[in-house]
Amino acid sequence: MHCRERFTTQDDLLENARAFRKKKIPMDLIVQDWQYWGKYGWNSMKFDEEMYPDPSAMVKELHQMNMRLMLSVWSKIDKESVLGKEFDKENYYIPNTQWVDFFNPDAANYYWKSFSEKLLKPYEIDAWWQDATEPENDDLVNRKINNRTTPGEQMRNVYPMYVTKTVYEGLRKDAPDKRVFILTRSGFSGQQRYASAVWTGDIGNDWETLRRQLTAGLNYSITGLPWWTFDTGGFFRPGKSQYTDTKFHERFLRWFQFATFCPLQRVHGYETNTEFWRYGEKVETESLKYLNLRYRLMPYIYSQAADITFKNGTLMRPLIMDFVNDTKALQQNYQYMFGSAFLVAPVVSEGVENWDVYLPENQSGWFNFWTGKHYKGGQTVQTAASLSTIPLYVKSGSVIPMGEKMQYTNEKQADTLQIRVYTGADGKFELYEDEGVNYNYEKGAFSTIFFEWKEQKQMLTIGKRKGEIFKGLIENRVFNIVWVDESNGIGIENVKTNVSVKYNGNSIVIEKK
Repeated sequence: MHCRERFTTQDDLLENARAFRKKKIPMDLIVQDWQYWGKYGWNSMKFDEEMYPDPSAMVKELHQMNMRLMLSVWSKIDKESVLGKEFDKENYYIPNTQWVDFFNPDAANYYWKSFSEKLLKPYEIDAWWQDATEPENDDLVNRKINNRTTPGEQMRNVYPMYVTKTVYEGLRKDAPDKRVFILTRSGFSGQQRYASAVWTGDIGNDWETLRRQLTAGLNYSITGLPWWTFDTGGFFRPGKSQYTDTKFHERFLRWFQFATFCPLQRVHGYETNTEFWRYGEKVETESLKYLNLRYRLMPYIYSQAADITFKNGTLMRPLIMDFVNDTKALQQNYQYMFGSAFLVAPVVSEGVENWDVYLPENQSGWFNFWTGKHYKGGQTVQTAASLSTIPLYVKSGSVIPMGEKMQYTNEKQADTLQIRVYTGADGKFELYEDEGVNYNYEKGAFSTIFFEWKEQKQMLTIGKRKGEIFKGLIENRVFNIVWVDESNGIGIENVKTNVSVKYNGNSIVIEKK
């Protein structure tokens, strides 16, 4: 997700979107932050045509480039705007504020009606940024809500859930064939069912902030809210010096490495042109490396996302979730599991060349992702961690599907996947696939392929495909099996295939020789 504060015109946004494709830097979603409403007033749900003369054409061109657009839509509306006067007339505001009273069903319904008619139906915008959903300034305090019947203090923490509920339910009704995605600045227990991801607000860019983002994300994830993100590189940055400041570049790259192993990978920044190439060749090159890794891991990440939806899983996992009896693992503040396979230990200090990583107690041990070297669990390992390397280990027994490098998630059909097998213990993985953009999976339109590694037999079984036929289902495909060791199956790039098998949906057994 590429974001900045802010694109100022339609041409500005499109020029930068084109540059991503020209420079072959992967990107799926570009974000239009606030102020596009211009002279019409805050969140008037209208583009100022002096800056955005043809929003429909803008969205169409983005779609032609296989990009999606997210638009910022606030929960407050300028009372002097045409729309605001309508809300004011109906007493749909929290008293003496510009915040919509979403606890009043009539106000929430009118908000959605306006949203749908002014933004959803005229354009084909793909995702929605619900900003400032606290609301700001604690404006529920000392005010009555829901037609002046309820003290605001009683409901102050639930406001963001009511906002996202309104938008989610409206989108499911008025755009039933399009999967909902909402980004919001605040959350509440249960909000995950409204297709919302929370980001951590307007943060700084220093090392301490980076460390706090990591621990905050782990705490957030363990509450049962799986989708969160942050402003990679910090919202508040060092001003114009950021483009040449090598110390900031180091911090940014460490932020970005961490973001690669978060539920959502997203860049943002205040009064900042956040595009990678503006920071020089080194930042662009190193960022591209991790973008390529993220996209190659998409089969793994998407399958883990399905595990969240169908089995209440968690993508970013504090070590207590997997190593509850390992006392030393529980003392690690800055390490976590990313899905079932990856142990991630982001570098969160300056000037690091080596980083101590604790490998949790695990009978079969761990593989260094970058070198293929195997280590026993229950020990601290000094790990090479130059500026281009995030310490990354894979649990023995893991089966990891990897796709090709892509510029966007549906650029290439996943008819050929690399399957990396980290031997040493029994392991399994369920590859999940569906149509990707709609809710047909709720009706069974998805497939799963079960991979199982048996250590004692040295045997990999690829199970019979389960699920229904759906648009885009790959009936015949190739799985390139890689047995990982120090000589093969390491790092990001494609590696030597040990066994290549053709798969048509029926079970296959492969013996390691």
